[in-house]
Amino acid sequence: MTVTTTPALAARGVTLAYDQAVVFRELDLSIEPGRVTTLIGANGSGKSTLLKAFGRLLTPSAGGIELDGAPARSLPTRQIARRLAILPQKPLTPSATSVRDLVSRGRHPHQSLLRPWTEQDAAAVADALAATGMTELADRDAASLSGGQLQRAWIALVLAQQTPIILLDEPTTFLDLSHQLDVLHLIRSINAERGATVVMVLHDLSLAGRFSDRLVAVGRGRVLADGPPWEVLTPTVLRDAFDLDARVIADPCTGSPLVVPEDRLTYLS
Repeated sequence: MTVTTTPALAARGVTLAYDQAVVFRELDLSIEPGRVTTLIGANGSGKSTLLKAFGRLLTPSAGGIELDGAPARSLPTRQIARRLAILPQKPLTPSATSVRDLVSRGRHPHQSLLRPWTEQDAAAVADALAATGMTELADRDAASLSGGQLQRAWIALVLAQQTPIILLDEPTTFLDLSHQLDVLHLIRSINAERGATVVMVLHDLSLAGRFSDRLVAVGRGRVLADGPPWEVLTPTVLRDAFDLDARVIADPCTGSPLVVPEDRLTYLS
């Protein structure tokens, strides 16, 4: 007997455009629950545009987005915020706000006039600060943080929201390699421990292959490749999606696909 699972998110015949510039036309894409899916593609391929559509930050000009099988546009904003958290590429940091207050904003969807701030909210914020290594900086003005520290503060806000679906647009931006690994390990642990569905955009193909269950390569207004990392990170797909000549070998530490670009320059002696 075939068991059908309702997608956590789905694009159904979606056309996405900015003014007259069409990015995707009649796109169909389902996101399986409980997995880490990473969108990859060249600059301008539409990765962030698609993530914004899933997060209801961009309205399709045709077709629709479904959340847990229901049309997202028909759901109240607060209900969506309890199911889905999104970290855009360049979030606007409010002035004169401490890190703790910034992270606390992740609890707003869970509050109402009949349910003000509780110990559960405080615990969620404390856990999010600890998970991102921001506890010691909790009382600092968020605007005074370095780029990497600020990125971790925003990720803490998303964690404090405690939603079953998390959308992350380049979550490793501004981070050095050590902190990139910390953040991606954190994302995988949230996926494993909470069963959270994660959709993220990454530029580093080897890290995408290492930390994702599924890769979706996009470009030219459509999905170019979709599947497990070893099926997507192939020389043929890399050439098609990125105009990149590369070898793909097994990472000696993890066994995941490691992309090694070939040098196009010919050095003359």
